[in-house]
Amino acid sequence: MRIEDKKGILEKRQFITQSVRDFFCSRNFLEVETPCRIPAPIPETHIDSVASGTWFLHASPEICMKRLLAAGYERLFQICKCYREGERGSRHLPEFTLLEWYRSHSDYTDLMADCEALVAYIVPSLGKGEELSYQKETLDIRPPWERLTVDEAFRLYASMSLDEAINTERFEEILTDEVEPFLGIRKPTFLYDYPLPLASLARRKKSNPLLAERFELYLFGMELANGFSELTDPAEQQRRFAETAQERSHWGKPNHPVPEPFLRDLAKMPEAAGIALGLDRMIMILTDTNIIDDVVAFTPEML
Repeated sequence: MRIEDKKGILEKRQFITQSVRDFFCSRNFLEVETPCRIPAPIPETHIDSVASGTWFLHASPEICMKRLLAAGYERLFQICKCYREGERGSRHLPEFTLLEWYRSHSDYTDLMADCEALVAYIVPSLGKGEELSYQKETLDIRPPWERLTVDEAFRLYASMSLDEAINTERFEEILTDEVEPFLGIRKPTFLYDYPLPLASLARRKKSNPLLAERFELYLFGMELANGFSELTDPAEQQRRFAETAQERSHWGKPNHPVPEPFLRDLAKMPEAAGIALGLDRMIMILTDTNIIDDVVAFTPEML
């Protein structure tokens, strides 16, 4: 789409972004801005950071936002640009906009309720009712939304079990190709309770230590958000970072410095939960746009 043809979508983007701010401010969340350029990113197996000199552009603002939680800030949100190397497609940009929010004394179920409330707040303001239409499909957004464990989803939709997918290193492939197309079709879907090795920053589930209190939100088969109850044990987090470093080496990926100040502050962080939501993708859905290029003013190819 030409720049000249994007004005209507960009006007809706402005309205949606302001509605997001209104929602969180009305619930006593503090909007913050944290640095985009950091000395050490959070280690992630399949996320590659963008170098900026000897530092890095953040893939998410979570390091600094969690340090604010540790300093006593109880409810935080941020809308910011984030950067990931090699991400480009109809739903991916190497520079994109994330909405992140964090709440102390909460867990991942509180974030699920936040998601339901956020959508219920924004959709009527766009002149839509209790159903959301996207690419000729219709979704009932009235809560409660569907909740499906990762194990249940693989049993229902995948050609192999969850354990087999993990053991053969095909989890992401099977999830993307076979499971995701069935998620968030009649109602938005929370895919939750990930195996612990697939949630390096999330707290163990109290009733099952083999699982982590992590979820992803899906609408129309599109992954929109990733949230979890936060791990607050610095020794456990350091051990998981070491495991992630081994996994990155296994896949031939470079490793980066460990974020030591984050680990030091983690010991002071209360029980909390945090979530990252892809704002560009949400705007795609709310404007019925099938390619992410059309909801941003400029793509990399236009520069």
